[in-house]
Amino acid sequence: MKDLEPSKKLAYQRHSLAHLLAAAVLQLYPDAKPTIGPAIDTGFYYDFQFSTPISDKDLVAIEKKMRQILPTWEKSTNKEVSEAEAKKLYADNPFKLELIHEIATAGEHITLYTFGEFTDLCRGGHATNPAQDIAADAFKLDRVAGAYWRGDATKPMLTRIYGLAFANKQALDAYIHERSEAEKRDHKKLGKELGLFVFSPLVGPGLPLWTPKGTLIRELLNDYVWELRKARGYSKVTIPHITKKDLYETSGHWKKFSEELFKITTREKKLYALKPMNCPHHTQIFAAAPRSYRDMPQRYCETTMVYRDEQSGELSGLSRVLSITQDDAHVFCRKNQIEQEVFAIWDIIDTFYSTLGFKNLRIRLSRHDPEHFEKYLGTPDIWHDAEQQLSALIKKRGRSDFIDGVGEAAMYGPKIDFIATDSLGRTLQVATIQLDFNMPKNFNLTYVNEEGKKDDVVMIHCAIMGSIERFMATVLEHTAGAFPLWLSPVQARVIPISEAHHTVATKATAKLVAAGIRAELDASDESLGKKIRTTKLEKIPYWLVIGDKECATATATLESRDRGQIGSVPLEKIVGQLSDEIKNKI
Repeated sequence: MKDLEPSKKLAYQRHSLAHLLAAAVLQLYPDAKPTIGPAIDTGFYYDFQFSTPISDKDLVAIEKKMRQILPTWEKSTNKEVSEAEAKKLYADNPFKLELIHEIATAGEHITLYTFGEFTDLCRGGHATNPAQDIAADAFKLDRVAGAYWRGDATKPMLTRIYGLAFANKQALDAYIHERSEAEKRDHKKLGKELGLFVFSPLVGPGLPLWTPKGTLIRELLNDYVWELRKARGYSKVTIPHITKKDLYETSGHWKKFSEELFKITTREKKLYALKPMNCPHHTQIFAAAPRSYRDMPQRYCETTMVYRDEQSGELSGLSRVLSITQDDAHVFCRKNQIEQEVFAIWDIIDTFYSTLGFKNLRIRLSRHDPEHFEKYLGTPDIWHDAEQQLSALIKKRGRSDFIDGVGEAAMYGPKIDFIATDSLGRTLQVATIQLDFNMPKNFNLTYVNEEGKKDDVVMIHCAIMGSIERFMATVLEHTAGAFPLWLSPVQARVIPISEAHHTVATKATAKLVAAGIRAELDASDESLGKKIRTTKLEKIPYWLVIGDKECATATATLESRDRGQIGSVPLEKIVGQLSDEIKNKI
């Protein structure tokens, strides 16, 4: 174990802990039937068939038994056995018998591993001395779940026990704390608490409905993207949400993605599809008129929904939905314009994400998989050219530390993916720039060059947020719902101490609103303490308390969600301060 690299050593420890879990369960529940127990990214699990159900409350006793057994596991031994020997050992366990039959049929060796008094069917990869190699305080049983045998819904439902395991107690505690924070920040929980979006069983899963507050945030984000694009010469376009099958046959999507499309058959038996992406439609806007080199580049952008027939088990809050809002853009340009257009998009991405607190984005060059070229459009030479160009641009931008993402490309071209790190340290793919030499060829897109000859068009696909739904989930969890002032649905709340202060508080609210600040008055009969607690729970950036003193001096006691109590401030100064922060997107 000493010579193993840390990641493999930890994997072996986790695998050994799965066996330790099985040993503990069999001591406490002798009639349980163990099945399989692998190591996973955060620890391990083991699936069992119990004669009587167990629950999370039973994990305390099982974990205690694991700690009692561990000191006796001073070594692990293994031996190869015949199929007959293995079947004799597990004669009363149909799950192990099925595994033994598969191993034997495949011509593989059947091996048994023994730890202390416990023996299990296994291929190996364990701690050599579990008692010494595994820290007793570095693992913890986590939860009980249901799992079908071999993941097949037609087979028996088993009980899966999950465990957490790390190299030491500090790493375990850090993971548990991080997970607790992630649960508090879960966008599904925060979205409901802050009243941003809802799901309706009548509408269907994967189809979020946005409230006024949620819609406001979406539009503010999209307006900011448009502001950045407009400054760089983009024009808005609009396309329908359905199309004939022919469009996607020409683009190549029908052949490769027809199973993921929502299809519509008209009364005249014509086949249409709900659009899963916008790029083929945008090619037709470009193709509608002859283009010369003087017209290039053409920059189209559109924020619109696309639709993909995801499986119900894959849907998850806003992270995976059926209706996806894309802040999509496509640049049609000449080959000698690629650099200026890619760098202009890159500038937008850097500005947008730094404003939202995502700094130092990592870069991945997502390339094709040469061993499975059947997944892509075009030829290897075209792909090599596009990938070389993007690689050179990344290096010219000073980012030679990029990740080489073999097999991560989309079907029609390589792309630069931008990877953000959120406040919990999780990495998330956000924006993307894709260089496409293939789709313009499929649609025969050309322009007339300076010599009066037709030349090939290059297409650059770019999304800043990508899916607004997924990006909203990212921002919600990154900020824990405490949006920056410019993005908050309610930016300030005015709180009169008593009814006697309502008139002045109403006028103060009107002044804030007149200055373009999203302010509201809390005119409820609740106590001052409860009003402030409610304001904090709603994560409103500022609140202004008005009482006798404030009425007499045209001030308000200003408090900030992020900076605490600021003190008594003249109302005019508050208006100016908040207006500046909003304008500068602080």
